[in-house]
Amino acid sequence: MTKHRTGTRKEWLAARLELLEAEKELTRRSDELARRRQELPWVRIDKKYRFETDEGSVSLADLFRGRSQLLVYHFMFGPDYTAGCPHCSAIADGFDGFVVHLANHDVTLSAVSRAPLAKLQPYKRMGWTFPWASSFGSDFNFDFNVWFTEEQQREGVIEYNYRRGGHAMDVTPVPEAAGEGPVAELAATTGTDVPTYTRERPGMSAFALEDGVVYHAYSAYARGLDGLWGIYQWLDRAPKGRNETGVWMRRHDEYDKR
Repeated sequence: MTKHRTGTRKEWLAARLELLEAEKELTRRSDELARRRQELPWVRIDKKYRFETDEGSVSLADLFRGRSQLLVYHFMFGPDYTAGCPHCSAIADGFDGFVVHLANHDVTLSAVSRAPLAKLQPYKRMGWTFPWASSFGSDFNFDFNVWFTEEQQREGVIEYNYRRGGHAMDVTPVPEAAGEGPVAELAATTGTDVPTYTRERPGMSAFALEDGVVYHAYSAYARGLDGLWGIYQWLDRAPKGRNETGVWMRRHDEYDKR
């Protein structure tokens, strides 16, 4: 027998209609938030960032690929990693398929990671076709708060998700210090330890290009990325929700090994 509350179809419909009103309100609030995002002031970027891509060395403006808007996913793949972050890999599985549709809306979506291009290219064995640039050797990840130095980490002066603190992933359980727990498990999948793994962070940034000038329009981090996880949108509608226990997310090429 299920432990979940049960009822008649009439009771279900009454509860569903009540929930529908809350869902509609959330949709209206989401529309309003989208409008406010688009109204944020743009910040001109004068720094000359360089990236390595399959097409060669390029500027930030070149990443737009002839379009006026650029969305960057800050993919956690540091120079010391042997594989990409499983969570970032799962997000990439989701957006890989609609990159072409964004392009038809004058938007280029590109991943950017600090690992050298020679490490990123083989990792595309995951079957991805989206543009992926290496920012190795530049300040791009540091300037957009998705990479931190060892000194910042030791001194606890990391500023991530618009907060300052020295935590690994906003909250770091004590066992992580001993190499145990979910963050340590994630670190191990990338061939690193907790400090090395958590100096990289996930995020996304939006840029606009007008008259040859690049502007920073928006950035989001941590749970601000939840809406970009296609899998979360489906799980949130499943009977048991996200049902997360430990490190439940894996790269899709790892499922056959379980």
